[in-house]
Amino acid sequence: MPAAAQTVAGPPTPAPVKPTYNDTVTTGVAKGRDRLDSATSTSTLRDVDIAKLAPRSTGELLRDLPGIRSEASTGEGYGNLTIRGLPIATSGVKFVQLQEDGLPVFEFGDLQGMGADSLIRADLNLSQVEVIRGGSASTFASNSPGGIINFVSKTGDVEGGAIALTAGLDYGLYRSDFDYGARLSDTLRFHIGGFYRQGEGPRRAGYDAQKGGQIKVNITKEFAGGYIRLYGKYLNDRTPFYDAAPMMVTGTNDDPKYSDIASFDANHDTMLSRNIRQNVVLDRNNTVAMRDIGDGHTVKSSAFGVETQFELAGWTITDRFRYATASGGMTTPFTSAYLPAALALGRLGGAGARASYANGPLAGQAITSPATLNGNGLIAILNILDLRVESQRNVTNDIRGSRTFELGGGNLTTTGGFYAGRQTVDIGAYWTTKVSEVRGDGRAALINVFDATGRPLTENGVYAYNLALAGGTRRRSTIVDYAVNAPFASVNYHVGRIAIGASVRYDYGTAKGFLLGSDLGGGRVGTITQDVNRDGVISAPETMVGVTPLTSPAPVDYSYNYLSYSTGVNFRIAEPIAVFARYSRGGRANGERILFSPIVSTTTGALNVPSAAADPVKQAEIGVKYRRSDLTLNLTGFWAKAQDSNVDSVTNQPVARMYRATGVEFEGGYRTGIFSLTAGGTYTSAKILADQFNPANVGKTPRRQAKFTFQTTPQIMTDRFAVGAAFIGTTGSYAQDNDALRVPGYVTTNAFVQVRPTEKLLLSLNANNLFDTLAIVSVDEAAIPATGIVRVRPLNGRTVSATARFDF
Repeated sequence: MPAAAQTVAGPPTPAPVKPTYNDTVTTGVAKGRDRLDSATSTSTLRDVDIAKLAPRSTGELLRDLPGIRSEASTGEGYGNLTIRGLPIATSGVKFVQLQEDGLPVFEFGDLQGMGADSLIRADLNLSQVEVIRGGSASTFASNSPGGIINFVSKTGDVEGGAIALTAGLDYGLYRSDFDYGARLSDTLRFHIGGFYRQGEGPRRAGYDAQKGGQIKVNITKEFAGGYIRLYGKYLNDRTPFYDAAPMMVTGTNDDPKYSDIASFDANHDTMLSRNIRQNVVLDRNNTVAMRDIGDGHTVKSSAFGVETQFELAGWTITDRFRYATASGGMTTPFTSAYLPAALALGRLGGAGARASYANGPLAGQAITSPATLNGNGLIAILNILDLRVESQRNVTNDIRGSRTFELGGGNLTTTGGFYAGRQTVDIGAYWTTKVSEVRGDGRAALINVFDATGRPLTENGVYAYNLALAGGTRRRSTIVDYAVNAPFASVNYHVGRIAIGASVRYDYGTAKGFLLGSDLGGGRVGTITQDVNRDGVISAPETMVGVTPLTSPAPVDYSYNYLSYSTGVNFRIAEPIAVFARYSRGGRANGERILFSPIVSTTTGALNVPSAAADPVKQAEIGVKYRRSDLTLNLTGFWAKAQDSNVDSVTNQPVARMYRATGVEFEGGYRTGIFSLTAGGTYTSAKILADQFNPANVGKTPRRQAKFTFQTTPQIMTDRFAVGAAFIGTTGSYAQDNDALRVPGYVTTNAFVQVRPTEKLLLSLNANNLFDTLAIVSVDEAAIPATGIVRVRPLNGRTVSATARFDF
């Protein structure tokens, strides 16, 4: 299979030759077994597959898997992801667990400021990505009722390495990758690899918005009956976070027409700018702090782990342990407002308000015709979020024992284990409100606003040192430790053509800590007047300064528990074909998303709504699998019912709903001669069954849930040449849960060409979103507003890169 240059996931793997793979599933099951003998829905993306996709983020990589809805619009991390119609009521990765080498990255994948995908970088260290949808995922990992996505590292079992250099041809990227693995002796092997990159990134920011990399290393000692592996990882990376972009919409809600506004290309531009870098806030301790918006989404993480497997009295014991630190933050525009100039100036300064440039090449110059500013006549009120991640430390250990007994002519496999995890959430959210023009190419400048009398209402483009558009709210600090514990067990009986299995898991845990913020009520003050710049004069913005009420914390002190179970049967009709059925009940404990809401008492820290501690998910699936040397076909029907207790990260409104999703999922592959084709598709019908806060949504299709998504990759390859493309598409959906404004469907194309002039050298040319398709994954508005301007989150436009890789 061929490989292609990538912008983030690293350059391609070596020779484009047909590999031989052992078709065994190991993630989300008690013991690895042939896929045709397992009552599960699984997929695998191997390193050669990943290289074809040219992913610029984890979210883009996962778009090529059936059943997965990945909204990869925000950049390197903090994306939205779910499986098989389970809801994305707010943001993040809620019902799916992201793992590295069999352990969760975070206990909760939707932590604000740093989601689980923020800590994952696909590079030459990556061997494959294993995915299990539904089924046993509910009982073989905590907080994973929808599925498990496991990023598996190379471990030196294949000797050799590579050095690769990648450059963006039409965008700013320079990247180097390396990896090497070898045996030090017959029983000792190692692998080391990493990357470093720097550049503007796939959107025009006006400065190097990407800068950083990672290094990973592991060493494995083998012995009779098992092994022990030590591994470490260091990640220090800075990437941009892409806020919603402004677009014009005409037509009707049922048939909208989306188009770019003048001076701003939604596919390639962002409101990040070389002129909008400095941000001043009061930090958690109410001390003036200077931030660089150019730091964007910063992630620093160090991890150390031990994995071992050995035999004990006929049992196979496997233990995985990892300690990981995580810190950083996100300083960026978030859910900003884009308004016609007259409307924006009137909102900020009243009738007769005027404006001038605050910085940039026209600093001090009056804006005499705001209605024609930059040809679009828009002004942006930028909500600058300064989200500090002081610590999201995670410590996990998973120990399990498995043994197979001969019974009645078949094999009975039993497994039991215990999982323990500790997750720290120490974060703070602080805000500034700025005013700017709406312009792309990384050149937007800040704007000063004056009232009709000429009195300045801004200072150097700053309108307030808080979230002025929301009345100064949402300045918060969270310091909470979560404990997760879970004993689990399973049995699987395989006799002849039939395999019957069942598993159970009991999760229990606690949340203990405290909260700070005026949103907690009780007379807590969140806005004061302060001379922020210490010039002896109180300006208008200095009368709106966000402050943290340090002397009146609110406790968090509650516990939770829930039971998960799963049972399935698999019938191997013949050597190439099998059918299966499975029913499961899982759960997802809610993390910090439910804090600062009526769900948790601000006086006792207990749960006002005990049922919101964990959201149950019930699922059923039935499927057929077919496999021969040149053809693979999998077809699965699914049904799911889920509860979601949440708080919308954009509107700050609580969510308490029940959902149902049914559908059919297809995955297949075909190969003949030099031609091969892989394809997948998912049809989903989803409904809101109940909505506590907005009953009018009952019966509606959940927002952004398309009826049909698909992926297909045709390719032609020889020993010296390979060419192909991955087509990934979706039908339309609704912008919000009221089922009014439509979001159009799209198809993106990731194409690649490879030439191997010598055995050790591979040259690759890759185009991501080759045809520069406008691929909108979400729209913030529920209907077309009177202004005709909406906030959209599109996938990145076309980027072309070239890679030279030397293998040794």
